[in-house]
Amino acid sequence: MRIATYNVNGISARLPRLLEWLEETQTDIVCLQELKAPDERFPEAEIAAVGYNAVWHGQKSWNGVAILARGQDIALRRKGLPDDPDEGHSRYIEAEVNGLIIGGLYLPNGNPVPGPKFDYKIAWFEALLAHARTLFLTERPVVLAGDWNVIPTDHKADVFSASRMAADALMQPESRSCFFRLNHAGWTDALRALHPDEALYTFWDYTMNAWARDAGFRIDHLMLSPAAADRLVEAGVDKTFRGREKASDHAPTWINIRPT
Repeated sequence: MRIATYNVNGISARLPRLLEWLEETQTDIVCLQELKAPDERFPEAEIAAVGYNAVWHGQKSWNGVAILARGQDIALRRKGLPDDPDEGHSRYIEAEVNGLIIGGLYLPNGNPVPGPKFDYKIAWFEALLAHARTLFLTERPVVLAGDWNVIPTDHKADVFSASRMAADALMQPESRSCFFRLNHAGWTDALRALHPDEALYTFWDYTMNAWARDAGFRIDHLMLSPAAADRLVEAGVDKTFRGREKASDHAPTWINIRPT
Protein backbone atom coordinates (compact mmCIF):
# COMPACT_ATOMS: atom_id res chain seq x y z
CA MET A 1 0.00 0.00 0.00
CA ARG A 2 1.38 3.37 -1.02
CA ILE A 3 0.68 6.44 1.12
CA ALA A 4 1.78 9.90 0.04
CA THR A 5 1.73 13.52 1.10
CA TYR A 6 1.52 16.26 -1.52
CA ASN A 7 1.36 20.01 -1.01
CA VAL A 8 -0.37 21.02 -4.24
CA ASN A 9 -0.06 24.80 -3.73
CA GLY A 10 -3.57 25.53 -4.97
CA ILE A 11 -5.78 22.65 -6.05
CA SER A 12 -7.59 24.64 -8.73
CA ALA A 13 -4.37 25.80 -10.38
CA ARG A 14 -2.63 22.42 -10.08
CA LEU A 15 -5.54 20.06 -10.69
CA PRO A 16 -4.20 18.79 -14.05
CA ARG A 17 -0.87 17.96 -12.41
CA LEU A 18 -2.57 16.27 -9.44
CA LEU A 19 -4.82 14.12 -11.64
CA GLU A 20 -1.83 13.26 -13.83
CA TRP A 21 0.15 12.12 -10.79
CA LEU A 22 -2.76 10.11 -9.37
CA GLU A 23 -3.30 8.28 -12.65
CA GLU A 24 0.39 7.60 -13.22
CA THR A 25 1.27 6.40 -9.72
CA GLN A 26 -2.03 4.86 -8.52
CA THR A 27 -1.12 5.89 -4.97
CA ASP A 28 -3.55 4.31 -2.49
CA ILE A 29 -3.87 7.06 0.13
CA VAL A 30 -2.95 10.71 -0.38
CA CYS A 31 -2.78 13.63 2.04
CA LEU A 32 -3.06 17.00 0.28
CA GLN A 33 -2.15 20.43 1.64
CA GLU A 34 -2.62 24.04 0.58
CA LEU A 35 -5.88 23.47 -1.25
CA LYS A 36 -6.46 27.25 -1.16
CA ALA A 37 -10.14 26.67 -1.85
CA PRO A 38 -13.34 26.67 0.21
CA ASP A 39 -15.18 23.39 0.73
CA GLU A 40 -17.63 24.00 -2.10
CA ARG A 41 -14.79 24.41 -4.64
CA PHE A 42 -13.08 21.11 -3.86
CA PRO A 43 -12.98 19.14 -7.16
CA GLU A 44 -14.73 16.04 -5.82
CA ALA A 45 -16.11 14.94 -9.20
CA GLU A 46 -12.78 15.19 -11.02
CA ILE A 47 -11.00 13.24 -8.30
CA ALA A 48 -13.76 10.61 -8.21
CA ALA A 49 -13.41 10.21 -11.98
CA VAL A 50 -9.87 8.88 -11.53
CA GLY A 51 -10.97 6.45 -8.82
CA TYR A 52 -10.63 8.29 -5.51
CA ASN A 53 -12.94 8.94 -2.59
CA ALA A 54 -12.11 12.04 -0.56
CA VAL A 55 -12.68 14.00 2.61
CA TRP A 56 -11.54 17.60 2.87
CA HIS A 57 -11.32 20.66 5.09
CA GLY A 58 -11.13 23.72 2.87
CA GLN A 59 -10.50 27.42 3.37
CA LYS A 60 -10.85 30.32 0.96
CA SER A 61 -7.49 31.50 -0.47
CA TRP A 62 -5.33 29.85 2.22
CA ASN A 63 -4.48 26.52 3.84
CA GLY A 64 -6.85 23.59 3.30
CA VAL A 65 -6.19 19.84 3.66
CA ALA A 66 -7.68 16.65 2.23
CA ILE A 67 -7.30 12.89 2.30
CA LEU A 68 -7.92 10.75 -0.78
CA ALA A 69 -8.36 6.96 -0.93
CA ARG A 70 -8.19 4.97 -4.17
CA GLY A 71 -11.14 2.60 -4.45
CA GLN A 72 -11.52 2.35 -0.67
CA ASP A 73 -14.00 3.64 1.85
CA ILE A 74 -12.75 6.61 3.84
CA ALA A 75 -14.24 7.44 7.24
CA LEU A 76 -13.73 10.99 8.50
CA ARG A 77 -12.61 11.09 12.12
CA ARG A 78 -12.10 14.80 12.69
CA LYS A 79 -11.42 18.21 11.16
CA GLY A 80 -9.03 20.39 13.14
CA LEU A 81 -7.01 19.57 16.22
CA PRO A 82 -8.31 19.41 19.76
CA ASP A 83 -7.34 22.70 21.42
CA ASP A 84 -6.44 24.21 18.04
CA PRO A 85 -5.05 27.70 18.75
CA ASP A 86 -6.95 29.12 15.75
CA GLU A 87 -9.92 27.13 14.49
CA GLY A 88 -10.29 29.51 11.57
CA HIS A 89 -7.32 27.87 9.86
CA SER A 90 -7.95 24.57 8.03
CA ARG A 91 -4.73 22.71 8.82
CA TYR A 92 -5.62 19.21 10.05
CA ILE A 93 -7.87 16.39 8.91
CA GLU A 94 -8.03 12.79 10.13
CA ALA A 95 -9.64 9.72 8.62
CA GLU A 96 -9.60 5.95 8.76
CA VAL A 97 -8.81 3.95 5.64
CA ASN A 98 -8.47 0.17 5.54
CA GLY A 99 -7.63 -0.06 9.25
CA LEU A 100 -5.12 2.82 9.18
CA ILE A 101 -5.55 6.12 10.95
CA ILE A 102 -4.33 8.89 8.65
CA GLY A 103 -3.68 12.40 9.95
CA GLY A 104 -3.11 14.96 7.20
CA LEU A 105 -1.54 18.22 8.34
CA TYR A 106 -0.25 21.57 7.16
CA LEU A 107 1.86 23.06 9.90
CA PRO A 108 2.17 26.88 10.00
CA ASN A 109 5.19 28.35 8.27
CA GLY A 110 5.99 30.73 11.13
CA ASN A 111 7.87 33.49 9.34
CA PRO A 112 8.97 36.10 10.20
CA VAL A 113 10.95 35.19 13.32
CA PRO A 114 10.43 36.40 15.98
CA GLY A 115 6.79 37.42 15.91
CA PRO A 116 3.18 36.32 16.34
CA LYS A 117 3.27 34.01 13.32
CA PHE A 118 6.14 32.05 14.83
CA ASP A 119 4.40 31.95 18.21
CA TYR A 120 1.33 30.53 16.46
CA LYS A 121 3.49 27.90 14.71
CA ILE A 122 4.80 26.61 18.03
CA ALA A 123 1.38 26.73 19.72
CA TRP A 124 -0.11 24.73 16.84
CA PHE A 125 2.75 22.24 17.01
CA GLU A 126 2.13 21.78 20.75
CA ALA A 127 -1.54 21.01 20.02
CA LEU A 128 -0.44 18.47 17.42
CA LEU A 129 1.97 16.83 19.86
CA ALA A 130 -0.79 16.49 22.45
CA HIS A 131 -3.11 14.86 19.91
CA ALA A 132 -0.30 12.61 18.67
CA ARG A 133 0.11 11.28 22.21
CA THR A 134 -3.56 10.31 22.23
CA LEU A 135 -3.20 8.54 18.88
CA PHE A 136 -0.01 6.80 20.00
CA LEU A 137 -1.76 5.33 23.03
CA THR A 138 -4.28 3.56 20.81
CA GLU A 139 -1.42 1.26 19.68
CA ARG A 140 -2.95 1.30 16.20
CA PRO A 141 -1.17 1.92 12.89
CA VAL A 142 -1.16 5.71 12.47
CA VAL A 143 0.44 7.86 9.77
CA LEU A 144 0.85 11.61 10.34
CA ALA A 145 1.65 13.00 6.91
CA GLY A 146 1.94 16.47 5.49
CA ASP A 147 3.90 19.66 5.07
CA TRP A 148 5.50 20.11 8.49
CA ASN A 149 7.42 23.28 7.61
CA VAL A 150 10.39 21.95 9.58
CA ILE A 151 13.85 21.19 8.19
CA PRO A 152 15.05 18.62 10.74
CA THR A 153 18.84 19.08 10.52
CA ASP A 154 21.60 21.23 9.04
CA HIS A 155 22.88 18.29 6.98
CA LYS A 156 23.02 18.44 3.19
CA ALA A 157 20.63 15.50 3.25
CA ASP A 158 17.93 17.89 4.54
CA VAL A 159 18.85 21.34 3.21
CA PHE A 160 20.89 22.73 0.33
CA SER A 161 22.46 25.44 2.52
CA ALA A 162 22.02 25.57 6.28
CA SER A 163 23.64 29.00 6.46
CA ARG A 164 21.20 30.53 3.97
CA MET A 165 18.20 29.11 5.82
CA ALA A 166 19.50 29.73 9.35
CA ALA A 167 17.19 32.67 10.12
CA ASP A 168 14.09 30.96 8.69
CA ALA A 169 11.28 29.66 10.93
CA LEU A 170 11.74 26.22 9.35
CA MET A 171 15.13 25.81 11.05
CA GLN A 172 14.65 27.44 14.45
CA PRO A 173 15.51 25.42 17.56
CA GLU A 174 11.93 25.64 18.83
CA SER A 175 10.54 24.18 15.57
CA ARG A 176 13.09 21.39 15.54
CA SER A 177 12.58 20.64 19.22
CA CYS A 178 8.89 19.94 18.61
CA PHE A 179 9.73 17.66 15.68
CA PHE A 180 12.34 15.74 17.67
CA ARG A 181 10.02 15.39 20.65
CA LEU A 182 7.63 13.53 18.37
CA ASN A 183 10.48 11.38 17.08
CA HIS A 184 11.74 10.65 20.59
CA ALA A 185 8.21 9.77 21.72
CA GLY A 186 8.33 6.75 19.40
CA TRP A 187 7.22 8.08 16.02
CA THR A 188 9.37 7.10 13.03
CA ASP A 189 10.51 9.58 10.37
CA ALA A 190 9.86 7.18 7.49
CA LEU A 191 12.18 8.67 4.86
CA ARG A 192 15.13 8.90 7.22
CA ALA A 193 14.51 5.41 8.59
CA LEU A 194 15.16 3.95 5.14
CA HIS A 195 17.48 6.63 3.69
CA PRO A 196 19.60 7.90 6.61
CA ASP A 197 22.10 9.91 4.55
CA GLU A 198 20.54 10.52 1.14
CA ALA A 199 19.51 14.02 0.06
CA LEU A 200 15.74 13.76 -0.27
CA TYR A 201 14.47 17.27 -0.87
CA THR A 202 10.71 17.74 -1.13
CA PHE A 203 10.48 21.51 -1.80
CA TRP A 204 12.17 23.88 -4.25
CA ASP A 205 11.19 27.55 -4.26
CA TYR A 206 9.94 29.13 -7.48
CA THR A 207 12.50 31.95 -7.16
CA MET A 208 16.28 32.21 -7.64
CA ASN A 209 16.37 29.27 -10.06
CA ALA A 210 16.09 26.91 -7.08
CA TRP A 211 14.79 23.92 -9.04
CA ALA A 212 17.51 24.05 -11.68
CA ARG A 213 20.17 24.41 -8.97
CA ASP A 214 18.62 21.66 -6.82
CA ALA A 215 18.51 24.22 -4.01
CA GLY A 216 15.83 22.42 -2.04
CA PHE A 217 15.06 21.15 1.40
CA ARG A 218 13.04 18.46 3.17
CA ILE A 219 9.87 19.67 4.91
CA ASP A 220 7.29 17.06 3.85
CA HIS A 221 7.35 14.16 6.28
CA LEU A 222 5.50 10.95 7.05
CA MET A 223 5.71 10.06 10.75
CA LEU A 224 4.67 6.53 11.70
CA SER A 225 3.44 4.99 14.93
CA PRO A 226 5.18 1.71 15.88
CA ALA A 227 2.39 -0.42 14.42
CA ALA A 228 2.75 1.41 11.08
CA ALA A 229 6.56 1.56 11.17
CA ASP A 230 6.71 -2.23 11.56
CA ARG A 231 5.10 -2.49 8.12
CA LEU A 232 7.35 0.06 6.35
CA VAL A 233 9.15 -1.34 3.30
CA GLU A 234 9.95 1.60 1.00
CA ALA A 235 9.99 5.41 0.93
CA GLY A 236 10.85 8.10 -1.58
CA VAL A 237 10.11 11.37 -3.35
CA ASP A 238 8.50 11.69 -6.80
CA LYS A 239 10.99 14.40 -7.67
CA THR A 240 10.40 14.42 -11.42
CA PHE A 241 6.87 15.77 -10.93
CA ARG A 242 8.34 18.99 -9.53
CA GLY A 243 9.91 19.63 -12.91
CA ARG A 244 6.71 19.47 -14.93
CA GLU A 245 4.95 22.49 -16.39
CA LYS A 246 2.99 24.55 -13.83
CA ALA A 247 3.97 22.14 -11.05
CA SER A 248 3.65 22.72 -7.34
CA ASP A 249 6.80 23.86 -5.55
CA HIS A 250 6.60 20.60 -3.55
CA ALA A 251 7.12 17.05 -4.82
CA PRO A 252 4.92 14.14 -3.73
CA THR A 253 6.57 12.23 -0.89
CA TRP A 254 5.57 8.63 -0.22
CA ILE A 255 5.95 5.35 1.63
CA ASN A 256 5.01 1.75 0.91
CA ILE A 257 3.79 -0.40 3.77
CA ARG A 258 2.95 -4.09 3.88
CA PRO A 259 -0.73 -5.01 4.09
CA THR A 260 -1.88 -6.62 7.31
